[in-house]
Order: sequence, then C-alpha cells, then structure tokens
Amino acid sequence: MLISGQAHVIMPYHTALDNLREVAAGAWKIGTTGRGIGPTYEDKVGRRGVRVADLLDPKRLRARLEEVIPEKNRMIVEWFHGVPLDVDAVVAEYTALGDKLRPFVADTVAFLHQVRRSGGNILFEGAQGAFLDVDHGTYPYVTSSNTIAGSACTGTGVGPTAIDEVIGIAKAYTTRVGSGPFPTEETGEIGEKLRTIGREFGATTGRPRRCGWFDAPLMRHSADINGLTRLALMKLDVLSGFERIPVAVSYRGGFPVSLGDAEPVYEEFPGWTEDITGCRRWEDLPENCRAYVDRLQALVGVPIELISVGPGREQTILRGDLFPRL
Repeated sequence: MLISGQAHVIMPYHTALDNLREVAAGAWKIGTTGRGIGPTYEDKVGRRGVRVADLLDPKRLRARLEEVIPEKNRMIVEWFHGVPLDVDAVVAEYTALGDKLRPFVADTVAFLHQVRRSGGNILFEGAQGAFLDVDHGTYPYVTSSNTIAGSACTGTGVGPTAIDEVIGIAKAYTTRVGSGPFPTEETGEIGEKLRTIGREFGATTGRPRRCGWFDAPLMRHSADINGLTRLALMKLDVLSGFERIPVAVSYRGGFPVSLGDAEPVYEEFPGWTEDITGCRRWEDLPENCRAYVDRLQALVGVPIELISVGPGREQTILRGDLFPRL
C-alpha cells in the first residue's frame, strides 16, 4: 500500500464542525456521515489544509495547526458552543500517526506512470454515486468532491488519454442514503420490502437506505457524464418475487435541473418468482428476468456485461468479452 504525501488529512476539528453544523441545521441538515469530509475539502480549497506530508514534519505540522486551530476553536465555541481543541494535544497525536504512516508515504504519481509505461493494468475505484458529485449531483444534497469518473484523473495524476474503459456500477433498483430528491422512491410497503431483502443500510453510518425503482433517465445522464463504456448490474436477485416491476423511462417535461420537481413516467415489466441466486449463465435466468435486463440496457444505451445475483463472488454472470479478459 502506498499513500500520497499530497493527500489531505481529516483533522479532529473537521469532524467536530461537521457534526455541530448538522445539529444546528435541524430540519435543513444535509445528512452527512459526520466524518468531517466536507470541512476537510473546505480547508483544501481554502489552502489551509493539512496534508500527509505535513504529518512527517513536526515543525511544519505545529506551524500549520497554530495558525488554523485558534480560528477553528472560535467557530466551535462561539458559533456552536462546542469544546475547543488543544494545539499541543493535536500535534502530539498526529505526529505519532505520521510516524506510523511514514513507511507507506510515496510519490504515487510516479509509481502509477511506471506501471502504465511497463504495460501493467491499473484499476481506479470511485467512491459514492454520480449524483453525489458536487458539480453534477443533486446539489446541495451531495458530497464535497467530484465523484464522476473524470475525477480519477485529477485525483491520481493520470491523464484522460490513458483511460481505456469506464465501467459503471448500478443496482437493478435505486437507493439513496440521507436527504435529497428521489423521484422513484417507494416510501411504503414496497420500499421496505426492497430495503429488507437487499439489506440496504449505509456502509458508513448504518442508516436505512431509501429505496425505489430503477431510474433510466438518471442512469442515462450518469452514463453521459461518466463516459461509461460498460455497465455492471448489481442485486438483480432482490427483485425476485415482485409481480410487476416498474421502471422510470422518462420525466414529464424532460430531464429537470432540479430532481425535486421531477415527475417520472413508468413502464411496467412482468416479474419472476424463481430464485436466481444459483444462476451462473445468462441462459439460466428466467425469461422475464432477461427481458428486464435487456430493456434496461436499451434504455441506458450502455452494454450490461456483468450481472450480480447474490453477495458471493461466485454469484456473478458475465456477458461480453471485457470482464473475462480483465
């Protein structure tokens, strides 16, 4: 494992401010994870962030924290009536963490280009969904960074001409954690059924995810802004047992700037009752199930080449030539 010295560090004042702001916002809260990510990005853009390289230099770390912590303490105490932080304690804690990280800190940009020039494969994995992107997502109910595929280039220092494939990952239905617009959400018995069968709870917070039907307009837009070349469809097995499966195929009035005003137009598909968790080939899936996947592929305009029918690694159906080759 290698860690870039340029990576920004979440500090204790970031998590404190994140949680204090959410409490103060009340009904207007965004629904953050409370891990301090937003305030960390604020400091990054404001040129007052602490980077991994700073943890390796106690003098530089102290100088930065003596500049930043008094300002943060004023915000914590005067604005939110929280508990102030002690500079010496934070310096000691993060200097020790820097010593632990030191063996892993490297020039990750040089390493990646060395692998690229030698003909090796590099896989970048993005976190969070396209509509949590700070520019292209359901603002302000978004994360604090760019989560679309293009940000892999800015984050790693690998140029866009080096990217061969962009593989999207989508569920066979739609979920969301936290606040924000969700046009195809099912808030009643059906939403609870999807949540229970799919075990839809946030990976970081454990919060129940909001659930609803597949949204083809959103997925088409996601395919466009990410430049998707292939699509992996997850959790198809969760839909087994539904008599009818609606899919949003368009919005009345076209794709809206604000999804909060969106009115989806649905197309219904016959469901299937068979247990598909043991299927390993495309031909093994029930006819209605295959028809559903084919229709999603046509609506999104991107080939679906991997299908998940269960949580196990072996519960995967491959179509096309990309995934076996990789």
